[in-house]
Amino acid sequence: MSASSPGPLSGLRVLDLTRVLAGPTCTQMLGDLGAEVIKIERPEAGDDTRGFAPPVWPKSGESAYFVGVNRNKKSVTLDISKPEGQAIIHKLLESCDMLVENFKVGALAKYGLSYEKLKDKYPRLIYCSITGFGQTGPYAPRPGYDALIQAMGGIMSLTGEPGGSPQKSGVPVADLFAGLYGCIGLLAALNHRHATGEGQQIDIGMLDTHVAWLANQGSNFLSTGENPVRLGNQHPNIAPYQEFPSKDGYLILAVGNDPTFERFCKNFGQEHLLADERFSTNPKRVANRQLVTDTLTPLMKSKTTAEWVEALEALKIACGPINTLKDVFADPHVQARGCVIEMEHASGETVKVTANPVRLSATPPTYRIAAPVLGQHNDEVLGGLLGMSEAEIAGLKDQGIV
Repeated sequence: MSASSPGPLSGLRVLDLTRVLAGPTCTQMLGDLGAEVIKIERPEAGDDTRGFAPPVWPKSGESAYFVGVNRNKKSVTLDISKPEGQAIIHKLLESCDMLVENFKVGALAKYGLSYEKLKDKYPRLIYCSITGFGQTGPYAPRPGYDALIQAMGGIMSLTGEPGGSPQKSGVPVADLFAGLYGCIGLLAALNHRHATGEGQQIDIGMLDTHVAWLANQGSNFLSTGENPVRLGNQHPNIAPYQEFPSKDGYLILAVGNDPTFERFCKNFGQEHLLADERFSTNPKRVANRQLVTDTLTPLMKSKTTAEWVEALEALKIACGPINTLKDVFADPHVQARGCVIEMEHASGETVKVTANPVRLSATPPTYRIAAPVLGQHNDEVLGGLLGMSEAEIAGLKDQGIV
């Protein structure tokens, strides 16, 4: 994970017209893998998430939200609503391989920066659009927000306690999945360009990606036509696979198959359950899930969480504590895997961020630039890359273009 080793996307240049979370997640992944990412931000205001605070890092005053999804990017302030700003975008595109944007459908067309406007001039350009509902369909003009997509995409109907109200995930999964699917699409398009020399557009709709990752629950509905019910922390297809109270808290017990259930029963005084038809197979336990829960709860309360983890791990039965984030980041395995890294911010402050989880043996992710301050790389990009003079850059600043 050396900051100096080249990543697998080294030499790739990405023009980043994204903000908030879905798009920045996509472009940060590209940056971690070695791409040079030039992030275009509004003069004075910048990415919306610079203002998503508290919390902030105390010395820089930068929001924790922005710092977490904008490393390995160069910040250039530019007003793309003005012809001079659009001209600079075109100069940058002459040397860029990819453009990633998450404007509303049609918003960039009025600036001459839609894919249709650019594809003939830059035929090798790979152009990724991330929106709430995609470029087509009746909802295409609508704005997309994470909670809205979680609601419309069905996941909220599946999340929460039985009989309780629908719940969204505690993290913005709709945004994150859209960003990651966008990155997958960009890498596929890059491989296509290697073979043909042709660029293309990737159309990522958050609702599309949300439907795609409904996974087993989506398949359950498609095979039956019946809406799955909310089960709290229980698994829709496996039992027991849920949280249980322990003597001092809670833990997750995941009994994935019949041999594991047999091993569990024989080692914890529950052999009689193996002769009970209602417990004999996983489908029977799923059909009688409340009985399974009620039967095992007194047993699970007989030990502390730590005692259960030790005993169950010795038998290779999956289990684990329900950690707070403090517990997560203190976990010895999380620490051994290097899941948190420290980076030097331009303010001189050391900031902590979660590491990229993609483990590549030959070309691992690199951590070169902490999330930039607004306009940090104006002179480097405009002067160094585009060859503008100091006077030209100063003139653009006076006009409010940068």
